[in-house]
Amino acid sequence: MNDSVLALGLAALLGLMIGSFLNVVIHRLPLMLQAQWDTPPDEAPPSSPPFNLAVPRSHCPHCQHALAWHENIPLLSFIRLRGRCAHCQAQIAWRYPAIELVTSALFMWAAAAHGLGFQALVWAGFAAALVALAAIDADTRLLPDAITQPLAWAGLIATSLGLTGIGLNEALWGAAAGYLFLWTVYWLFKAVTGKEGMGQGDFKLLAALGAWLGWPAFLSLILIASFSGMIGGLWLKMRGQLADNGQLAFGPFLVLAGLWIMILGPLPWFLI
Repeated sequence: MNDSVLALGLAALLGLMIGSFLNVVIHRLPLMLQAQWDTPPDEAPPSSPPFNLAVPRSHCPHCQHALAWHENIPLLSFIRLRGRCAHCQAQIAWRYPAIELVTSALFMWAAAAHGLGFQALVWAGFAAALVALAAIDADTRLLPDAITQPLAWAGLIATSLGLTGIGLNEALWGAAAGYLFLWTVYWLFKAVTGKEGMGQGDFKLLAALGAWLGWPAFLSLILIASFSGMIGGLWLKMRGQLADNGQLAFGPFLVLAGLWIMILGPLPWFLI
């Protein structure tokens, strides 16, 4: 009993720290990619202060106040500062502690389901990557290759090492089915309407989910993501927050489906 409590506590602390890092990734990675895209390939990047996941230090986006170490403790600093910058008193977005708490909860699930070992760490890493992808896509409509492609390869490698509980053939066909299904939907929609219905990052994310969860979970992935996406779209429309073209980021709903199946398993046969 004491060992289980210790394992959950350690997983929770690690999840809070990783969640804090994910907040940095969610904010900075799209900006880093945009800077690369804005620089022509035959030109040197403009001279500017370094900007990456480590530099500059975390700071308030309103007053640029660099955070001291005691202002940057996951969750605790938000509570101590009552959700406001210590320097300018601007409100800190609730999403920062929310990302930390969600990541911590997923790490605790991994420890409870797989014990305090390498398998739990692998599944926790999978969950952390999904959290980052969902938030980035919700913000920017981007699913960066820098996360989706390594995630797909990591799923295949983890499966080959016996860490995911599925066979390598299931993982390979899951990845292929995930990519080809949305690739086919994309081109059919474009042929009929002349418009792009989704970004190609969705193909790669579903391929990564297939690599981790296997082809038997494929129908559940599609059904959960589609149904939750429909509910999300209706909710945004009722609030007047849906884009004029009626499109919304699909990545968060794919992530929701992936986490659902990771924790609860595929849908029962009578719902498919």
